[in-house]
Amino acid sequence: MEWVVAYIALGAVAGFLGGLFGIGGGFVLVPVLLMLYDTQHFPDESQMHLALGTSMAVIVFTAFSSAYKHHQHQGVNWRVVRDITPGILAGSAIGALLASVISSRMLGIIFALFVLFAATQILLDLHPKAARPLPGRVGMTLAGTFTGWLSSVVAIGGGTLVVPFLVWCNTPLRLAIGTSAAIGFPIAVGGTLGYIATGWGAHALPASSLGYVYLPALLWAASASVMTAPLGAKFTHSMNIHLLRRAFALVLLALAAKLLLKVL
Repeated sequence: MEWVVAYIALGAVAGFLGGLFGIGGGFVLVPVLLMLYDTQHFPDESQMHLALGTSMAVIVFTAFSSAYKHHQHQGVNWRVVRDITPGILAGSAIGALLASVISSRMLGIIFALFVLFAATQILLDLHPKAARPLPGRVGMTLAGTFTGWLSSVVAIGGGTLVVPFLVWCNTPLRLAIGTSAAIGFPIAVGGTLGYIATGWGAHALPASSLGYVYLPALLWAASASVMTAPLGAKFTHSMNIHLLRRAFALVLLALAAKLLLKVL
């Protein structure tokens, strides 16, 4: 029962943050899932892959719920979502395939370094200046492929890449956050299918796993996240989120440091 409570609490926090910042919640899901899996004595060689795959699967539900709420506030540019999705699906599947051949320790290092980068970006409020219009379909497909690939490797919703990209392309910040939340859905779908396929038949997986997706964690975390993601999305359109972003960045720095200590 204590694991059920832990997964529900994790899903609730990740869902709220995913809706608030358009990030999908993976930055919180992956390190906390690793702690929970380690405490449950899951095999070391599969912990990181399970955390990444389960995070992607939870983000499927978080992103859908968050995107719907942003849509209600007219905060999603659906043309961007349409144009970028083919590249997103291809890139996220490739990313999951790549992650399957990387050791758990190296994946942990890559994830922690990416979180440090993202936390620094958020803490210092680093956004590119609006400098160009949105690219055409070819450009969006290429951007989507890169975003999907990297997002799948580190199991995030893509907001760290998508939001700055959209702001650079003259998209207002709140619209960029809402659109990023919607783009997180195809990222998560492609990544989840990839982690299920690459983990199918893998050794050293706990019972109730579907490839690299641990189903009990998915069930309880996703159930909570779909309720809190719309709340976070609502707050995006009704309050000043800059202070919360900085506080969130400090939490990310602490989580990344703890993960680096564990894997190193």
